[in-house]
Amino acid sequence: MSAQPDHAPLTPYAPAPTAPAELLAHLRADRRADTWVPAFEREWAAALEESRRTFSLGGLYEVLQDWQGRLASAPAVDAFVASGYDDSDFIDVAELRGRRR
Repeated sequence: MSAQPDHAPLTPYAPAPTAPAELLAHLRADRRADTWVPAFEREWAAALEESRRTFSLGGLYEVLQDWQGRLASAPAVDAFVASGYDDSDFIDVAELRGRRR
Protein backbone atom coordinates (compact mmCIF):
# COMPACT_ATOMS: atom_id res chain seq x y z
CA MET A 1 0.00 0.00 0.00
CA SER A 2 1.35 3.40 -0.99
CA ALA A 3 1.07 6.59 1.02
CA GLN A 4 1.23 8.65 -2.17
CA PRO A 5 -1.90 10.49 -3.32
CA ASP A 6 -3.64 9.02 -6.35
CA HIS A 7 -3.90 12.42 -7.99
CA ALA A 8 -1.48 15.21 -8.75
CA PRO A 9 -1.92 18.23 -6.48
CA LEU A 10 -2.80 21.51 -8.14
CA THR A 11 0.14 23.77 -8.70
CA PRO A 12 -0.60 27.13 -7.08
CA TYR A 13 -0.43 30.23 -9.23
CA ALA A 14 2.99 31.79 -8.83
CA PRO A 15 3.65 34.80 -11.06
CA ALA A 16 7.06 35.82 -12.26
CA PRO A 17 8.92 38.14 -9.88
CA THR A 18 8.61 40.93 -12.45
CA ALA A 19 4.81 40.53 -12.83
CA PRO A 20 3.80 43.41 -10.52
CA ALA A 21 6.10 45.90 -12.29
CA GLU A 22 4.98 44.71 -15.73
CA LEU A 23 1.33 44.95 -14.74
CA LEU A 24 1.81 48.45 -13.35
CA ALA A 25 3.50 49.52 -16.60
CA HIS A 26 0.51 48.22 -18.57
CA LEU A 27 -1.92 49.98 -16.23
CA ARG A 28 -0.03 53.25 -16.61
CA ALA A 29 -0.22 52.92 -20.40
CA ASP A 30 -4.00 52.35 -20.34
CA ARG A 31 -6.43 55.21 -20.88
CA ARG A 32 -7.91 54.45 -17.44
CA ALA A 33 -4.57 55.03 -15.72
CA ASP A 34 -5.88 57.97 -13.66
CA THR A 35 -8.23 55.69 -11.76
CA TRP A 36 -6.68 52.26 -12.20
CA VAL A 37 -3.13 52.98 -11.05
CA PRO A 38 -4.11 54.45 -7.65
CA ALA A 39 -6.63 51.63 -7.12
CA PHE A 40 -4.05 48.97 -7.95
CA GLU A 41 -1.48 50.63 -5.69
CA ARG A 42 -3.97 50.72 -2.78
CA GLU A 43 -4.89 47.06 -3.21
CA TRP A 44 -1.24 46.06 -3.63
CA ALA A 45 -0.21 47.96 -0.48
CA ALA A 46 -3.01 46.32 1.53
CA ALA A 47 -2.06 42.87 0.22
CA LEU A 48 1.59 43.54 0.97
CA GLU A 49 0.77 44.49 4.55
CA GLU A 50 -1.37 41.37 4.92
CA SER A 51 1.50 39.31 3.50
CA ARG A 52 3.84 40.72 6.11
CA ARG A 53 1.42 39.79 8.88
CA THR A 54 0.50 36.32 7.63
CA PHE A 55 3.70 35.27 5.87
CA SER A 56 1.56 34.32 2.86
CA LEU A 57 1.85 35.49 -0.72
CA GLY A 58 -1.72 34.47 -1.54
CA GLY A 59 -3.15 37.97 -1.22
CA LEU A 60 -0.49 39.44 -3.48
CA TYR A 61 -1.09 36.75 -6.09
CA GLU A 62 -4.83 37.40 -5.90
CA VAL A 63 -4.38 41.14 -6.50
CA LEU A 64 -2.19 40.38 -9.52
CA GLN A 65 -4.70 37.92 -10.96
CA ASP A 66 -7.62 40.30 -10.44
CA TRP A 67 -5.88 43.21 -12.14
CA GLN A 68 -4.51 41.06 -14.97
CA GLY A 69 -8.10 39.96 -15.57
CA ARG A 70 -9.40 43.53 -15.54
CA LEU A 71 -6.73 44.62 -17.98
CA ALA A 72 -7.34 41.63 -20.26
CA SER A 73 -11.12 42.14 -20.31
CA ALA A 74 -10.98 45.92 -20.83
CA PRO A 75 -11.08 45.72 -24.67
CA ALA A 76 -14.20 43.53 -24.54
CA VAL A 77 -15.87 45.93 -22.11
CA ASP A 78 -14.95 48.89 -24.33
CA ALA A 79 -16.39 47.10 -27.38
CA PHE A 80 -19.59 46.34 -25.48
CA VAL A 81 -20.00 49.94 -24.39
CA ALA A 82 -19.18 51.25 -27.88
CA SER A 83 -21.75 48.90 -29.44
CA GLY A 84 -24.54 51.00 -27.98
CA TYR A 85 -26.23 47.91 -26.56
CA ASP A 86 -29.26 48.92 -24.55
CA ASP A 87 -28.79 47.59 -21.05
CA SER A 88 -31.59 49.65 -19.53
CA ASP A 89 -33.34 46.45 -18.49
CA PHE A 90 -30.36 45.61 -16.27
CA ILE A 91 -31.37 44.42 -12.82
CA ASP A 92 -29.50 46.12 -10.02
CA VAL A 93 -28.88 43.37 -7.48
CA ALA A 94 -27.98 45.87 -4.77
CA GLU A 95 -31.31 47.59 -5.33
CA LEU A 96 -33.14 44.28 -5.06
CA ARG A 97 -31.38 43.47 -1.79
CA GLY A 98 -32.43 46.86 -0.44
CA ARG A 99 -36.08 46.11 -1.19
CA ARG A 100 -36.02 42.92 0.87
CA ARG A 101 -35.17 44.72 4.06
